[in-house]
Amino acid sequence: MLALAGATLALGSCARGRTAAAPPAAEPEPVDRARPVPVEPSPSAKPSPPPDPAISPSAPSSVPPARPARSPEPQVRVGLAVGASSATIGGTVPLSVTDPAGSALARIPAGESWRVLVSGTGLVLLTSGGVTTAPAEALGAAAASATDPVWVNGRPYRGVVEVFRDRTGLTVVNRLGLEAYLQGVVSAEMGRRNLAEREALRAQAVISRTYALRNLRRWATDGFDFNASVAAQVYGGVEAETPEALRAVAATHGQVLTYGGAPIDAFFYSTCGGRTAHGTEVFRAADRPYLRSLSDAAEDGTAYCSISPRYRWRENWTGDALRATLQRTLPVETGVPAAQVGEVRDVRVAYRTPSGRVGQLAIALGESGVQVNGPAVRRVLRSAAGELLRSNTFNLTVTGAGRRVTRLVAQGSGAGHGVGLCQWGAVGRSRAGHDYRRIVAAYYPGTTLERLY
Repeated sequence: MLALAGATLALGSCARGRTAAAPPAAEPEPVDRARPVPVEPSPSAKPSPPPDPAISPSAPSSVPPARPARSPEPQVRVGLAVGASSATIGGTVPLSVTDPAGSALARIPAGESWRVLVSGTGLVLLTSGGVTTAPAEALGAAAASATDPVWVNGRPYRGVVEVFRDRTGLTVVNRLGLEAYLQGVVSAEMGRRNLAEREALRAQAVISRTYALRNLRRWATDGFDFNASVAAQVYGGVEAETPEALRAVAATHGQVLTYGGAPIDAFFYSTCGGRTAHGTEVFRAADRPYLRSLSDAAEDGTAYCSISPRYRWRENWTGDALRATLQRTLPVETGVPAAQVGEVRDVRVAYRTPSGRVGQLAIALGESGVQVNGPAVRRVLRSAAGELLRSNTFNLTVTGAGRRVTRLVAQGSGAGHGVGLCQWGAVGRSRAGHDYRRIVAAYYPGTTLERLY
């Protein structure tokens, strides 16, 4: 949700070998992860039928009411690569390779990696011995046991790997159960956490499961449900998995947050800086009762996410660096031609949202000016290295305003878009003794925690 986009999460950027002191995963890019999906009421949201007059309300039935059947665990498809020129597939055990109809194409021996290449209108496998298999429209590779991963480009993934042609090359998809997918997501999003932070992992498992169910088939035209990057949720496969995250996924099996009987828009990010944002401050379509600006501080006034390395930050530009940055970003975000971005005369905050975030930035350029709105502010004021500005919560100090800006300093707090769950705040709440039910209820008030399967 969209995330955090360091999107990835901003508890850190993938969780590889992160220690408990390190930040959770990277934060999600606001533009992609946070695109709200229209709510489709679930069957449970339908009104109950009227009572049967033939049944007396005063006469208890001797037959216990039937429990509603739970849905089966969904299968999901994760896009690992799109438009690739080739991919390698192998395993520590033999793999069976089949065509879309299930007919056998080849068998990859244990310990070998074969390349998948585009040939004409189909795909071929190039064996380790240099032999090429017959072309196929698409192919799937799997081990005999579901516990044995398939290795793609040197990384292990649970489930089945499928490859098919796309417009510019080939697409590689990992198909697996939702719970197995979450093992690779929660681990990558949150990094290594200790026992005192267990409830934050469980909260992330619930939110990531909810996000997945809400966004199933969002990328269906590309042949998968989500990609593995911060545009959806960071997914690292088996390599990213941590024991703590696996236990968190198991402890919350099938549990999601709902509102009106449907999975919610489960936005999340790294660090709120002490106050979350209302949904529409960032995403115009995110007018949800459970996405509102809330204080994220303990009774003593300390922000739960104050433990985040991104809680307070500073970014600065020289006049030349600012001009170079704006020449790259303003044409993309506002349509202003790069040639018109000459001297920068001023940069000021023109409007703040109710949660205190910068809602509009006014930039004076020579004889003209431009306004930058909402999430685009972070994409325009990128660092000299081209990184997204950490958040929209900042104050500016300008040297040379009104004539020629020679220095711009942004002092800010938080990382990510600020809507929904604050990952570092969840860690702080877990350390304070909050369980995951209390954590998700704090960030999404009015929602219901349900087990769907």
